[in-house]
Parts: sequence; structure tokens; C-alpha cells
Amino acid sequence: MKYYYGKHHWKTLEQGEEHCYLMTNSLGGFSSQSIIGSCSRNDQALLMACTHSPNCRYNMIHRLDEQVQTENRIYILSSQDFQNHQKAQQGYQYLSNFTFEHYPQWSYLLSGVEILKTAILEEGKNTIGISYYIDNRSTSSLTLQVKPHMQFVPKGERVPYDQEFLFEARDEGACISVRPKDSESSHAEQKASRNAPVQDLRLYLKTNGSCKKTDTEFTDTLYYRRDIDDGKMTLGRCSANHVIEFQVLPGTTGTLDIVYGMEETLPSFNYIQEKTEQYHKTLLTQAGYTEELPRQLVLSAMQFISHRASTGKKTILAGYPFFEDWGRDTMIALPGCCLATKQYETAKAILETFMAYCHRGLMPNLFPEGSQSPLYNTVDAALLFILTVYEYEKHTGDTDFVERAYPVMEEIIKWYRQGTDFNIHMEEDGLITAGSGYHQVTWMDVRVENILPTPRHGKPVEINAYWYNALRMMEQWQKRGFGPQDQTQDYGTLADTVRESFRVQFWNQEADCLRDLVSGTKADDQIRCNQIWAVSLPFSLLSPQQEKAVVETVFRHLYTPYGLRTLSPEDPEFRPIYRGAQLDRDLAYHQGTVWVFPLGAYYRAYLKVHQYSAEAKHCVKRQLSYLHAALAEGCIGQLPEIYDGANPVESQGCFAQAWSVGEILRVWHYISNGEQL
Repeated sequence: MKYYYGKHHWKTLEQGEEHCYLMTNSLGGFSSQSIIGSCSRNDQALLMACTHSPNCRYNMIHRLDEQVQTENRIYILSSQDFQNHQKAQQGYQYLSNFTFEHYPQWSYLLSGVEILKTAILEEGKNTIGISYYIDNRSTSSLTLQVKPHMQFVPKGERVPYDQEFLFEARDEGACISVRPKDSESSHAEQKASRNAPVQDLRLYLKTNGSCKKTDTEFTDTLYYRRDIDDGKMTLGRCSANHVIEFQVLPGTTGTLDIVYGMEETLPSFNYIQEKTEQYHKTLLTQAGYTEELPRQLVLSAMQFISHRASTGKKTILAGYPFFEDWGRDTMIALPGCCLATKQYETAKAILETFMAYCHRGLMPNLFPEGSQSPLYNTVDAALLFILTVYEYEKHTGDTDFVERAYPVMEEIIKWYRQGTDFNIHMEEDGLITAGSGYHQVTWMDVRVENILPTPRHGKPVEINAYWYNALRMMEQWQKRGFGPQDQTQDYGTLADTVRESFRVQFWNQEADCLRDLVSGTKADDQIRCNQIWAVSLPFSLLSPQQEKAVVETVFRHLYTPYGLRTLSPEDPEFRPIYRGAQLDRDLAYHQGTVWVFPLGAYYRAYLKVHQYSAEAKHCVKRQLSYLHAALAEGCIGQLPEIYDGANPVESQGCFAQAWSVGEILRVWHYISNGEQL
């Protein structure tokens, strides 16, 4: 799908920063700037390299200063806001068109001169190519000057005032590095984060232009407008120490190619372009969709798939630009991002990684870098693993993998029955309870010091829906002969007990829907989106009439075209806006804020309760079409993490979220292939 933006999208610099593009490289690195070429966030960059996949990210080239010099005038093409909005660069005034399909392209129009700029991030490499095609129909020669402004710091960190960039000229380019520091104290402002230790970084340059060293230019006042709502650092700085020039005579055309990368030998711009287009073509052919929306979502999904150096296998990054690879997010995103795109080997590799790290029946919620142990603070990841294996087999028929995974799944059930960490255990009624103290172990997991905005200790509704379905799946596999022949576990009998207890304890007759929790607190009867998973899963806990009632209640209270609210607007604790300081955002995060990813479960539940009729499929496809507008807002071609709860008009949080994309693509797979739960 090709996205078009025109001058009415950047009437002002602020409007021009409402949308951004995203390119990723399957390593954890990315390129992302606004459609006018500015950095509206601290962790945006033309080249955000990843030196140790997928989380050791370094902001290498933050932005570009671009100008055209003629005999009589200088045109500033670049755009960027600065502190107090003084001397902001307003090159967007010369920008006539922006498009994004496989990569971003900008068209500038000066006095008799047209410039087409293209930027492409190379797949599998920390390499960015930039090309400027110049059609000089004026009567004077011109010189295009491109000056990269660099950071060479971990993503989200600030450039130290004493950081000194070095420049070494080479054939067809240069090598840029940072002067080594004499002592650890000199890194005071560049503290090594857990994911990105300070390294000896080198950036290589290849160009057909003229490259020369300049006096170091230090910019200390960059202003990040889009970081205000997220309570993040709003000012930044960067440095420049070289410029690339390219001359075009009057009445002629010329093309300036620039390639920056972390490897000494760099490809041509044309090679990167052809490689990118072929990679996308292969992905789309393999997925097999013919309509625009799912084809776009296939490309969007692949932006989250990354190599993980510590395991040597693939992983799924939860979201850009903030998040890493998390267990819960991975298990929710995988069916859509991998199975619905027919990336079966990738799916299997990810599941195998989690199998290796299963501990006391729990799956990791986070894989830290280095020697640190994984974090296991999640009750749902392990149960979702079983559900994902079930869906993997449906897609692939790979019974050999199920055979290998079966002992791990048995272990999960065993530990959930007898009890494991974070107070996760089965009670006498067969239901699962989880959480205690300050441990938040469901996806509504915000904790602000000693404040738990959404305490869900007790029996969460979606966890017990996962538990019941996991037991039914184990029952089926057991009947098919998986596991030891002397198997004595009676998964079916336990599942029957769970179903009866669930119906008695969770059904709220007065509200005609499910309780969110069984805990004996006022939170139990809040109308939340978590109940939809009790309907959307393959094995039903409720009667058909009850399932339909849940779907209708969710639609009335929580449904929006862009996602489900996390709390009914009628609830006194509902918070309509997500923005501002960290505390304000955390208090709103699950208290009404619209999340995109539960929308997938809603549509699957809707199809299920309407027996997958032609009318139901038509309704879902019509409502899915609303997401065309969402894909064109915020991060182009992507679905975000969240929206405001009252009126979801602008994407918030992560501008690209894996489980948002995966869950919508998963729905489209069910519609396109005529499958049922």
C-alpha cells in the first residue's frame, strides 16, 4: 500500500511532525523520522543501529542538515524545531510531496529545481542509504550540501558535552568515530544502560559526492515535541564534523548517493533498494493475501521480527520506539505476525526459545542482555504458550514439534496446579489465582511505587479462560497419544470442574457479562475488555447465549473503531485522557485507555457467536476497513499501542505495536481462509 501526503499535512512544523515513518532491519535497529524529515522524539534517528540484537541500540545519525546553494540564494531543505522554537528550520515549505511504500520519499520544489530524496534501511544490516535525484531546470548551477548530525550514544541517552568526533577520509568516503575516553568518569553523561554498554563505535561512509571534514558543530537545543505527551526528555543535542557536497549544472540532472553503515565494506544505494523491494515482494507472495489491508499488515508485522544474538534465533519486539521483546507480547503477537503470514519456521524458532527457558512452569516475560537471568513476572505467557502451540499445529500440521513441546506443556500445567512463583496456583475449585503484594502479573501490570492503579490479585477472567483452554488442548493431545503411555493426568475432568466454577463465579447476571476478577473487591464487577478472551478462544466456557451477551456488552461499553477501552466510561474510575507526567499516564493506562490489540479478540468472538456467517464476515471486514485511516495516522503503515479512552483520534504510547498488528492480521486470516476457532 502506498501512502501519499501533501502540503496540507505540513501547514506548520507542528502539523508536519504528527506523522512519522518506520523502517527496521531485523536486528533491532531502525530508521524513523517525521514526514518532514525532523526528529520529533529523542529516540528517533535516521540510523538507529543495533550492535547486539535486538536491544543494544545506538543513535548514530540523528538527523540531516540539507541545503541547496545557488549563485544567488541558499535554500534550507531540512526541518527541525529547537528550544523556545527559535530559528526553527522550515524546509517543509519547499516539500511538495511525501510518499511511503517500501521506503520513504520526499519531493522538494525550489525555483526551477526538483529534488527527489529517498532513504532506505538495509535488511539485516546497520546500513542506511540516502539518494537525492536532482533535476536542475534553472539557469544557474547548484550545490547540494548534506551535513549529518550524529550522536553515537545509546538510544534515549544524551550526548556528553565532551564527546569528540573523529573524521578519517577514505577512498569514496570516510570513517567517523568517537575519541576514546581516558577514564570511566568521562562517561558521566553517557551512562551505559542495561541494554547498551558504551562501545568503540565506528560509522563508515560511501558516497559519489565530495566529502570533507569541517569544524565540529555542536547543537544543544533540539526540541522533541512528540515526547511531551510521554513525559520524556524534550531537549537533545548532537554533533556534526563533515559535509557532503554535490554539484549539478543548469539544464542537467544528477544523483547524489550516500551510504552510512557499521561495516567497513558498504553496498551501493541501488543494491539496498533492490534488496528491500525483493524482500518485501517475497514476504507478500508467501503470505498470499490479495487485498490492500492485510498486505500492508504483513509488511508491518515483519518490522517486529528480529534476530536475538543471545539465543541465535528469532524474536518479536513488542513495539517501537520504546519496547523490547517480552514474553506475553510475543505469545499474543506470534499467531498474527508469524502464523498468519506463513512464517512458520520463525514461529517454531521463537517457541523453541521459550521452551528452553521455561522455569517452574513459567515462561520469561523479559530476556535481559548479558549475564542477567530472564524475568518471569507474568501469569499469562506460559498459558499463552500452550494456546500458541495449538494454533501452530493447526497451521502447519507439525506433530513432531508438538511431541517435543508436550513435556514442557505438561510441566506448565503441573506447576500451575501445585503452585509456583508470584502466588500463581490453582485453588480447590480448579480456578487459577495469581498476584500478591506489589506483583502485577497480568497484562494490566502498572505499578507506580506503592500504587497499583489496576490491582488484579485474585482470579483474573482472561487467565482462567486461558487455563481452561490449555486444559482442553492438553486433553486433545493426550487422547491423540502425545506424552508418556502411562499418562494418568485427567485433563478433561479438571477442565469440566474449571468450567463449572467459572460459570458460577464469573457470570454477572445483573450486568449480563463476565466479572473481570474474583477477588472480593469492587474491582470484580468493573466492565473491562478482559472478558472478551473467554469468548474468542476455541473452547467455550459459557453457553451460546452468554457468549453473545458478552460480545454485546463489550460492544456497547468498550468498542471503538481503533480498539477496546480498558474500562467502561460509565465507571467512576474511568480516565478519558492518556498523556502528561509518568504518574498521570500510568493512572490512565488501563483505566479506560483504548488498546488496539483486544480488538482482534473482539472480532473473533463476534464471528464465533454469529456462526461465521457471511453477514458477520461482511460486518467485520467493513469495520476493519476503518483501520485504513489508522494506518495513515501516526506511524505510517503501523498500528499503535493505545489511544485516548474518550475519543481515540490520535495514537499514543508506542507508535508501532506488534500485538496490535498481529491481532488484526490474525482476524483477517480467519476471514480470508474461512477458518473457525
